[in-house]
Amino acid sequence: MRKTVTSLLAGIALSLACGTAAHAQDKELTIFWAEWDPANYLQELGNEYEKETGVKITVETTPWADFQTKAFTEFNAHGDAYDLVVGDSQWLGAGSTGGHYVDLTDFFNKHKLGDVMAPATVKYYAEYPGNSGKYWSIPLEGDAVGWSYRKDWFEDPKEMEAFKAKYGYDLAPPKTWKELRDIAEFFHRPDQKRYGIAIYTDNSYDAMAMGFENALFSYGGELGDMATYKVDGYINSDKAVAALDAYKELYKFTPPGWAKTFFVENNQAITEGLAAMSMNYFAFFPSLLNESTNPHAKNTGFFANPAGPDGDQFAALGGQGISIVSYSQKQDEAMKFLEWFIKDETQKRWAELGGYTCSQAVLKSEEFQNATPYNKAFYETMFKVKDFWAVPEYAELLTQLNNRLGPYVVGDKGTAKEALDGLAKDWTETFTKYGRYNN
Repeated sequence: MRKTVTSLLAGIALSLACGTAAHAQDKELTIFWAEWDPANYLQELGNEYEKETGVKITVETTPWADFQTKAFTEFNAHGDAYDLVVGDSQWLGAGSTGGHYVDLTDFFNKHKLGDVMAPATVKYYAEYPGNSGKYWSIPLEGDAVGWSYRKDWFEDPKEMEAFKAKYGYDLAPPKTWKELRDIAEFFHRPDQKRYGIAIYTDNSYDAMAMGFENALFSYGGELGDMATYKVDGYINSDKAVAALDAYKELYKFTPPGWAKTFFVENNQAITEGLAAMSMNYFAFFPSLLNESTNPHAKNTGFFANPAGPDGDQFAALGGQGISIVSYSQKQDEAMKFLEWFIKDETQKRWAELGGYTCSQAVLKSEEFQNATPYNKAFYETMFKVKDFWAVPEYAELLTQLNNRLGPYVVGDKGTAKEALDGLAKDWTETFTKYGRYNN
């Protein structure tokens, strides 16, 4: 009898222990993101959430090169390793139509996030299809492409005098793409190992697309009609051709070996004293102000993407929204985290830690705009950004763009018109294959 009671008590204890362990496990959330500084800032924010609520937040990361593959491998397996994911804006189509993301429309409307967050971040990070009023993510990390530059080179009296004598106007951060080109040419001095500019040229993911979009949108061009998917006459329009020519023109003034570059190399162009100006995502600018990572930190300035010939001024959108993974067993707990994340005080704290908030109130505040030398340019940029196609077949569209633009920009093959006519043909065939013209 005693043995039976003892066994029974042991069983009860084991059951209670298992229940406690399961309960503790419910109080943990795993967020999946790429391996970069903003993910570290999110972990810091998550640590503060744990102190407030007792719910442990783990931000699991993987290198950018593996991010998409690893995420969608887990999604397609209906795995529950991740409770939330900070996915690229282009994932919205595949994430929503594939059943991988939880529909957040009711949450979005309840908290009036369409008014709280910057309009572009709502449109490109959260809504799919476009203008549908269906939301799948909460804007988390605002980002776009901007520029850094060497203030000491620009402000050198001899350089200023020589520049004005040659171009007829004062040397200053460029306000137009023409000025951008002139300044790149002026500072391009290979014999002195000084070069004019650093741009994105890698064509293995979205670097080439992001770089070209900076020119395309500011030249008044478009990728296509996002509602009808018509691309012929858009991506190969006269304005688009002029934009591609302008982008290729900048390539002439890059450092040697600049045929496969992205954010790492473009920051190095500044830290190693190679270039007068460098294109990059704002998310990579904090290290340029750190004297331990940039010996020219005190002489580094920033500006927003310049306007095109007709005054259009836009920039390529980066950044991500945070979504609840539909296979997570902790969706209620994940929703509570999102409710905390969107609070005004949390958004302010997110910005203080180094995250790029999408909150309009924070972005418009003088406190935010004066916090760093690049925050003002970031604020200006986030209200005039455009993005790549967010449809499920975006990866094919991106590959086709790379295959057409890469050989022209860095390989000097063909003409801009030929490259974009070919791209229009490719995209039309792809959209036809996916039935976009039958809707």
